[in-house]
Amino acid sequence: MIDELVGTKCGPLPYEYTFRDVILYALSVGAQADELPFIYENARGGLKVLPGFVSVMSGGVLWELVRELRIDLSRFFHGEERIRIYRPIPHSGRVYVRGEIPAVYDKGKGALIVCRMSIVTESDELLADVEHGIFYAGAGGFGGDPGPKTKAFEPPETVEPDFSLSCHIPENQAALYRLNGDLNPLHIDPEFAARGGFPRPILHGLCSFGYAAGAVVRCLCGGDVVRFKELKVRFSGVVYPGDTLVTEGWKDRDGRYHIRSRTGRGAALTHGYADVD
Repeated sequence: MIDELVGTKCGPLPYEYTFRDVILYALSVGAQADELPFIYENARGGLKVLPGFVSVMSGGVLWELVRELRIDLSRFFHGEERIRIYRPIPHSGRVYVRGEIPAVYDKGKGALIVCRMSIVTESDELLADVEHGIFYAGAGGFGGDPGPKTKAFEPPETVEPDFSLSCHIPENQAALYRLNGDLNPLHIDPEFAARGGFPRPILHGLCSFGYAAGAVVRCLCGGDVVRFKELKVRFSGVVYPGDTLVTEGWKDRDGRYHIRSRTGRGAALTHGYADVD
């Protein structure tokens, strides 16, 4: 049964990358030609790494953790994502990733597989924590724990967000993002997408997440990635290439920001929060 994955561990596994990987990631989550700190290796002050890149770093360990499943990729989706950054991400080098599956929740129509990762430098300094919540449609109903329930933040109708950033998603964005390592054909093959019940290929959840993290960096951190600390979201709606994704944030009394992203069809990322310095 799928809940037998609980307790699975992997790593540490090395992940090596160069400035080219960092730039590819930035372009694949909406960095523009005039944002030289994110896309130019010789930018004044050095190349800066967008925080969502740590999700890419942990991708190999994620697949190792679930390798025992005979996965139908048309039913395998990101359900939630959380990243926590502890120190600036180097623009190239080698890191090590450890992962484990602490829980598998029974959501009825599917199973939510929780995969937690830690990324450390070669000197064993903690760089980031990453938590992937993977929803596997059709794998629920095994009588397991349904998991904790959280209520989505509902923006007050009379209160404007503290920030709002609108980004058009180019038609070729999923084709570009998959070069970061997520080659699920759900995001490029129309026939495969139809098997999953979609009219056409959908955008990677982690691409939408990268856009949201970029909005936090641009709007709350003034472009300074060092000020970014944490972002968590739930993937509540599908984003398609060609959509316009609007990311908004409302500051609460504790200084944390409630985060929501939406398209013209409704909410895409919910249950979100961000912490910044």
